[in-house]
Amino acid sequence: MAKNVLFVCSQNRLRSPTAEHVFATWPGIETSSAGLNHDAENPVTPELVAWADIIFVMERTHRSKLSVKFRPQLNGKRVICLEIPDEYEYMEASLVRLLKAKVPRHLPSH
Repeated sequence: MAKNVLFVCSQNRLRSPTAEHVFATWPGIETSSAGLNHDAENPVTPELVAWADIIFVMERTHRSKLSVKFRPQLNGKRVICLEIPDEYEYMEASLVRLLKAKVPRHLPSH
């Protein structure tokens, strides 16, 4: 059964959509992405957090906001901080390399 993987950043415009795109064809997972800011392209919802088996956040502040806003839905879920600052464009080569270096070790092996 596929694992549901959620990528979270602030606005859901650059980092998390890039991550969703890069890992969209990864075997054994379904991907989605969302943002924590109130004006995010696709805001994080309780349903989305409940759907996710693994949640990747880009910065520590995202993990804090997530645990404050969605504590009930986070019960027992893995939240992994990738420590990727907001200084990349969508699908920027260096961001893709960083994601490929940091994310796979946390995904189900294929």
